[in-house]
Amino acid sequence: MELLDKFMRLSGCTDGVLASVLLDQAEDYILTETNRTVLPSRLVTEQINIALISYNRLGMEGEASRNEGGVSISINDIPEHTKNVISLYRLARVGGKAHEKSQD
Repeated sequence: MELLDKFMRLSGCTDGVLASVLLDQAEDYILTETNRTVLPSRLVTEQINIALISYNRLGMEGEASRNEGGVSISINDIPEHTKNVISLYRLARVGGKAHEKSQD
């Protein structure tokens, strides 16, 4: 199953353009956190998870918590489990450069 299709099925999102943007942003986040230029295939699931979090937070940008009718909602950052998985693929920088193995 294609990445976009998986995301749309899991999220219920019907806007393909929005789904693509959220997946691209999630990929950019992971690449920045890992100092990589190519997303490792094992992080595709985390890419979908981050895109799902972003999709579910649409309209709540900038909020840390919300109280409505006696119900308190606290908005968390990316879950620790996801951060831990991403950190396993982080490349160290040496001399200002991250040395990534070339893809054959």
